[in-house]
Amino acid sequence: MNERGFTKKDETLVRLLMSTDMPKNVAKTLIFLRKKDETTSVEIEVSTALRQPEVSIAMQDLRRRKWVAKRDIKKEGKGRPVHSYRLAIPFEKIIETIEKEERKKIDEIENNIKMLKQAAQQS
Repeated sequence: MNERGFTKKDETLVRLLMSTDMPKNVAKTLIFLRKKDETTSVEIEVSTALRQPEVSIAMQDLRRRKWVAKRDIKKEGKGRPVHSYRLAIPFEKIIETIEKEERKKIDEIENNIKMLKQAAQQS
């Protein structure tokens, strides 16, 4: 991968987030935001090598989860407004949320295995 703004640690974090079923574009966007106080979608596009629609979709996902806050920036002249983005909660809290989701998956898998074994013994 090795996008312009990504260190080895960032790349590792992206891979680990993807292993939790997080889409790659969402993971890359989240890891980039983690390093910034505030940024624009254009800066995200340039730094992560994602296209504008990919960043927009990633932002919708992150905002739906209430992990990212959006602010409109007043712009001179005409054209579409510019938005700035920042993490709405600390990155550590996001990791805690992901941890809870992953543990829930583990519990569901273990429960399914238990029920499968019980059903197999009854037949």
